Amino acid sequence: QVQLVESGGGLVQVGDSLRLSCAASGRSFSMDGMGWFRQAPGKEREFVAAINWDGRATYYADSVKGRFTISRDNAKNTVYLQMNSLKPEDTAVYYCAGSRYSGYRQYEYDYLYWGQGTQVTVSS
Repeated sequence: QVQLVESGGGLVQVGDSLRLSCAASGRSFSMDGMGWFRQAPGKEREFVAAINWDGRATYYADSVKGRFTISRDNAKNTVYLQMNSLKPEDTAVYYCAGSRYSGYRQYEYDYLYWGQGTQVTVSS
């Protein structure tokens, strides 16, 4: 079993940047695809970004493409989400998740384990 803990969220201004981290503990997650999802108030959770097991392949939601970058460091058991040019619509709780597959996936049902989330608030 893998436990995930997100960190790095906070309150920022429009146009600012944040880097979220997701630290894994328990068994190694190095062969698992990983993803970031988010849930805004009153909305369903949505896909943000995903990365394959070795970090060489990534996939993004259209809403964040060009602004967010997902990466991973398997030696540190950590996945990152670099968020630039933040907008008010990026305000949400951000969740890290681990997939049952080694490739990247965009659907929640492909993910086996989840973190508790970290709040990101973008103020205008």
